[in-house]
Amino acid sequence: MQQKNRTILIHGLHQTIRIMRPLAKRLQAQGLNTHQYGYRSVRDGIRTNSQRLNTWLENHHNPDQPIDLVGHSLGGLIIRDFVTHYPQWQIGRCVTLGTPHIGSVCADYIWRLAPAIVGQSYIDALDGTAAPLPEHITLGVIAGNRPYGLGQLFLQYHKRKLRKANDPSLEDHLVHDGTVYVQETKLAAATDHLILPVSHTGMLGNPAVAEQTGYFLQYGVFKR
Repeated sequence: MQQKNRTILIHGLHQTIRIMRPLAKRLQAQGLNTHQYGYRSVRDGIRTNSQRLNTWLENHHNPDQPIDLVGHSLGGLIIRDFVTHYPQWQIGRCVTLGTPHIGSVCADYIWRLAPAIVGQSYIDALDGTAAPLPEHITLGVIAGNRPYGLGQLFLQYHKRKLRKANDPSLEDHLVHDGTVYVQETKLAAATDHLILPVSHTGMLGNPAVAEQTGYFLQYGVFKR
């Protein structure tokens, strides 16, 4: 009997593995074998955290068994760094949830005003310079468009700045999940992109997000 892929769940900035438990339980109910990977999102940079994921796998995972990867926000950027620098692992499929693939306006403001809040995770990650996605990686991207979250203060300020430019086309680029703009989640190399009515943190407890994540890991596309 073929062994199922192990699904590694990676949390975001200022989070712990606990926040991924609702998603983990729903994926387990779909028959997935999950592990929640924890890391220090502020103290350590993206390269260190993907290196530690590699070390954990070396100590706890059979390299003959493929792995799937699911990352929330910053966790999705760790996935990109990991699959680039550790190609020896058999990667099945990947899903990112609310990940700012092209950089985060919200993180930019915080970095300028209080860099300690985002710490080392800004460099080579939230600044929009994460590693390119390798061609062989199958990636599904889920974005939210429900604007509730702590980042609204910065995003509302940014919105006012853009509107002063009097460019109506900019309105299409202002949809966000309370922390990350939908436009920031788009990655040209991704296999599929889906927008759901969820907030940045709320998506982790949302049944539809869990259903779509499991569906993509199984079929390589989102359920339409």
